Amino acid sequence: MHVLVTGAAGMLGRKLVEKLSADRALFGSEVSKLTLADVVAPPIPSAVKDIASAQTVDLATPGEPEKLISGRPDLIFHLAAIVSGEAEVEFDKGYAINMDGTRMIFEAIRRESMREPYHPRIIFASSIAVFGQPFPPRIADDFFTTPLTSYGTQKAICELLLADYSRRGIFDGIGLRLPTICIRPGKPNKAASGFFSNILREPLVGQEAVLPVEDSVRHWFASPRAAVGFLVHAARMDTAVLGSRRNLTLPGLSAQVSEQIDALRRVAGEKAIRLIRREPDPDIQKIVAGWPEDFEAQRAKELGFAAETRFDDIIRIHIEDELEGAGA
Repeated sequence: MHVLVTGAAGMLGRKLVEKLSADRALFGSEVSKLTLADVVAPPIPSAVKDIASAQTVDLATPGEPEKLISGRPDLIFHLAAIVSGEAEVEFDKGYAINMDGTRMIFEAIRRESMREPYHPRIIFASSIAVFGQPFPPRIADDFFTTPLTSYGTQKAICELLLADYSRRGIFDGIGLRLPTICIRPGKPNKAASGFFSNILREPLVGQEAVLPVEDSVRHWFASPRAAVGFLVHAARMDTAVLGSRRNLTLPGLSAQVSEQIDALRRVAGEKAIRLIRREPDPDIQKIVAGWPEDFEAQRAKELGFAAETRFDDIIRIHIEDELEGAGA
């Protein structure tokens, strides 16, 4: 099996490859070739150096997606994107990378299949940002997509493309509407949702963090470990059960900022809580106000996708995966 991961230098791409490094049959068949692509050179774990190659590529550049697809990967994880806050500020860049780059990959697959039969599975990292207000208390699987940000719009457009290309038999596509991933390791990025991780990650290592919204803000979360599990399950599942509804809202945990802080207090104590500095940001507050808060995600649960049910567990997963043994 040949596996291609776009956005392989990002958090989720790195964690997926690390998981694969421990089990080459992770996706149901032995992986014999692994192509890692991103705008910066993706790291290659030592355990897969014999099968992996890293490519520096801008998917929005004409011709670049064709080079990746010419290798005819059997399984494609399309994780490459720019994050929500950056897509809102950088309008042209957001559409070039998040929408044009995705369509160019889809088209490269179509053209390759016209040359010789080719039908890969492609797993697309979408987002709950495809939904917009007004919301019911809990969003059902049949709720319509009316995004209120450029990032959400770009993802929604790609969801429609994925469903149509799959319907036409060009590839076997699955769109995964990921919850906000928390706690994201590393340094803060330009995602508008970044503070959800920052207010936990930094205090856990004795650093101050800024909270730009009210404690009453509620959102939908899953850990990086759960997110990797979503990708692996999507790679292994029987897609015939999806029918024409190719995009799934994934399970997660609905929690208020106050509940995040309470969980941090239980896990790390009052000293960590004192490192959270409240500093309202009207721009972030406006974006967050248009985000969904809670989902049923019943269809994905019935298909075998699973996430955490307690925020304490999300914090402990971060400690286990990122801090233990790292000197923190």
